[in-house]
Amino acid sequence: MEETGLMPAWPTVRLMTWNVHGAVGRNPRFDLARVVELIRGHDPDVLALQEIDSRRGRGDDPFVVLQRELGRHGIGAKTIVTADGEYGQMLVSRWPMQSAEVHDISFQEREPRRAIEAAIETPHGLLRVIATHLGLSLRERNSQLQALLALARKTEDVTAMLGDFNDWIWAGSVRHVLARVLPGRTRQRTFPSVCPMFRLDRVYCRPARALVSSFVDPRARTLSDHLPVIADLIIAPASR
Repeated sequence: MEETGLMPAWPTVRLMTWNVHGAVGRNPRFDLARVVELIRGHDPDVLALQEIDSRRGRGDDPFVVLQRELGRHGIGAKTIVTADGEYGQMLVSRWPMQSAEVHDISFQEREPRRAIEAAIETPHGLLRVIATHLGLSLRERNSQLQALLALARKTEDVTAMLGDFNDWIWAGSVRHVLARVLPGRTRQRTFPSVCPMFRLDRVYCRPARALVSSFVDPRARTLSDHLPVIADLIIAPASR
């Protein structure tokens, strides 16, 4: 694991984001138990997961299992619902969510997309979290970016935005615009997991100095085509 940042003087909140690719690794073998095991090893306080998929004729619903195994509080955003199951993302928290809302940020005829917004009552103060999974086309992402900017600007509270941004080119890039509002950001390469080249998965935050460390876990390469990003934030008067 590659880790960046300095030891914090204040208690930290651990965030984790991971596109689990339907919990089907390169084997390909459905292995939700190993996904849960890897996540538990990092003990995240706030967890954003993308590409959760129950459309495989299984008896156990991944949305239910992940919520039960990984956090007391959570909200799912199911973007595709069919007769054989559901697909989408979720946000899980160790602590209560003061408020939680799912926003539709879909673009025209493209795949449905959502952003989950929540205010989480951490022991160190309020943390606003926005979890998302953006589209594949440039026009689609630019449209979704405007919706995310509006959410990020709603308050001046400590804010984190995390997820799979599908952002791999500089021209018109999401990171170039988001960094103006959420200047702290992770920079690890996450995709493809077997030989990471692109920084698709990120954690952004405001203020920038709230982000004290971040790393990826290369062990996840057998479980998904993305590596998870784990980031530690301080939520304290010094960070505000």
